[in-house]
This record gives sequence, structure tokens and C-alpha cells, in this order.
Amino acid sequence: MNTPPRFFPDAPSFLAAQAQRPAQLCFTNGCFDLLHPGHVKYLEDARALGDFLVVGLNSDASVARLKGEGRPLQDEPARAAVLLGLRSVDAVIRFDEDTPLELIKALQPDILVKGGDYTPDTVVGREAVEARGGRVVIIPLIPGHSTSRIEERIRSGRGVTLPE
Repeated sequence: MNTPPRFFPDAPSFLAAQAQRPAQLCFTNGCFDLLHPGHVKYLEDARALGDFLVVGLNSDASVARLKGEGRPLQDEPARAAVLLGLRSVDAVIRFDEDTPLELIKALQPDILVKGGDYTPDTVVGREAVEARGGRVVIIPLIPGHSTSRIEERIRSGRGVTLPE
């Protein structure tokens, strides 16, 4: 039995694969270089807001431009595979730009979700989503979890521990 693809190289390929648009399409984006408990909770909360969660995934080139030398730690297919292993993620779409604005315009999500390190005014694509009647939701971050912190602990030889 063939399963439909869930990792798409761009918005047109995703849109072509959809028989019909989900009633409440949620969208979020990020590098998701090292998935941690904060990401898992964030994506679960994002998915609970609608019927279908699409994650815009920064391409390897985009991550390198945004995060610097030595990043990403995992390539696009690996990052997409980990995301798609979560029940909360319905599809992943790669984008090469530094922001997901063009992807958001193409998908026209009903709900645009970002983490608590953003405010509504700083969310890229907010105007496009709100102009068509959608909304922006900010989900609080779980303290103590960040990819940068994990990377620092690994590189220093201290390993990674879950805060109690």
C-alpha cells in the first residue's frame, strides 16, 4: 500500500497533493534542528488548534544563513523525518527563504502559530493571515528547552538532561 507523501519540496507540490483543503489549516515554521520536549509540546498545542498542521521547515541553506557555521546539525530529510514521526505533524514543507512569508501566502493558513519568543507584531505573515480572516496564536515556551542550549551542552561534554 502506498502512503501519500508528507514531506514536500514546496507549496505547489503540497497544494497539488491535497484532494481538499482542511477546514482549519494550522501553520508553523522553524529549523527544528534538534527536536526537544519544548518542540514536542509546542507542536501538540499547535495541532490542537485546528484540523491539520503544516510545518514549514527551513532548508539546510536557510538554517546555515540564520544560525551560522556548523548548522544545521541534521539535514533536511532527517529533520523532516523526525517531525513527521510526531502524531501532531500532518505535513512538512521545505522553504529556502529566510522567512516563511511566501509559503504562508501560498498556503493561506487559517491559524498561524509561533512560540512565546514572538509577539503578534513580530510574526512574519501575520498581516496576510489576518487579512483573510485568520488568526495568529502565540504558544508559551517551556523554560529550559532550546536547541542552542542543547548544542552548547553537547559541545561542552556535559550531555543533555531534562530539568526536573
